[in-house]
This record gives sequence, structure tokens and C-alpha cells, in this order.
Amino acid sequence: MSTDAALKALAEPHRRAILRLVRDDARSVTEIAEHFDITQQAVSLHLKVLREAGLVAVRRDGTRRLYLIDPDGMSSVQEFLAELWPAGLDRLKRAVESEWSVANWQPTALPPTRSGLE
Repeated sequence: MSTDAALKALAEPHRRAILRLVRDDARSVTEIAEHFDITQQAVSLHLKVLREAGLVAVRRDGTRRLYLIDPDGMSSVQEFLAELWPAGLDRLKRAVESEWSVANWQPTALPPTRSGLE
């Protein structure tokens, strides 16, 4: 369960939508497939990729398999993105502060308007 495998799995739009569906409630393949215009077999293949990437967990409920997001798998993606995010925010902050410092800001003069009361 590598971060690379998780990111590759997340690159496909159907898989991201499936993750949204199983974020809060465990669902069967049939329940998930009802939300898409693809076959149940295609949904099963997407779930297999998500499971192998560590993004969903499976549990049995009688004869059904229920899929639910796996927080441990998602944490590796979250950690990866967190590594990138602060650097980007720092660069943005420096750029904004250097170009638009409050001390140097001058309001733009507005053109005079005609009020009709001249």
C-alpha cells in the first residue's frame, strides 16, 4: 500500500466518486453501482484497485461484501499532500506580502462621477 498506488487509484474519477459514497457508510457493490452508468463488474474492478491501494476496506455481512473507506490508507495520501501544502502556502504568502504590502498600498483613484447636480 504505497502512496504512489493510492494516488494512481485516485486519478480515476469513478474511484473518487466511489470513495465519497463509502466515506461514511459501508456499501455493497450493488448499492455503489446504483449511482453510476457503468456495470456492476466495472464497479467491482474499481473497488479492487481501491482495495489494493489500501483506500477501502472490505467486511463480510452474511453473503454480502461491504466496502468502507480505510482511514489508514487515506492517511498516507493526506501526509503526502501535507508535505507539499505548507511550502506552497509559504511561497504564496511571500509573494503576496512582497507585491502587496499594506505599507505600500495606494488606493486607485476613481474617475469623477457626474451626479447631475452641477
